[in-house]
Amino acid sequence: MKRNRLVLALALSLSSACSILPQADPSDVYRLPTHQVQHGTSDVAPLDWSLRLNKPLTSEVLNSPRIAVVPQGDLISSYKGARWSDPAPTLLRNRMLDAFQRDGRVQRLSADDSNLQADYELAGELQSFQSEYGAQGLNVVIRFDARLVQGRTQRILASQRFEVRQPLSDKQIPAVVEGFGQASDRLMEQLVDWTVRQAAQAQAKNQ
Repeated sequence: MKRNRLVLALALSLSSACSILPQADPSDVYRLPTHQVQHGTSDVAPLDWSLRLNKPLTSEVLNSPRIAVVPQGDLISSYKGARWSDPAPTLLRNRMLDAFQRDGRVQRLSADDSNLQADYELAGELQSFQSEYGAQGLNVVIRFDARLVQGRTQRILASQRFEVRQPLSDKQIPAVVEGFGQASDRLMEQLVDWTVRQAAQAQAKNQ
């Protein structure tokens, strides 16, 4: 009898404990939108070198699926009830891969997950990937310090800071996500052209 009472008391205790555990808030999961046009490769002469795209290094705050926002000053927070489909570095790496594929000039592409050797590597640091409130209103800010690296020697061939600010007129999360997509499109256009140009200069020096 005592044993049965003990089991019943333990079961009630566990049931009570489970009922007071905090429940995770439901989150809407967003992909990073893109509006880039597929250029096609039929009229583009493919370049004779390979490129590996690496996930950028970033801070602990940005290395997560949270959608970051800077409401004021140096305070960084995140939007409640919403998150990215992947951490920001993975989102940016995947967007780079998609941008180069759409551009069509560099066709021998790989990502750092595969660890394939390539003639060049595109790496860097993601300094900002957030929305920010300021004197000019709300903006999406993406700041990426890019490095083009020679694959065989790991020598840095070129480096460049890219910063894109996309003004937002709507503060709702879907509009903010759309702003991230527009800012990413602008960044990719600059980044692809810069990479192709810098690699061409490196190829010319080796000839």
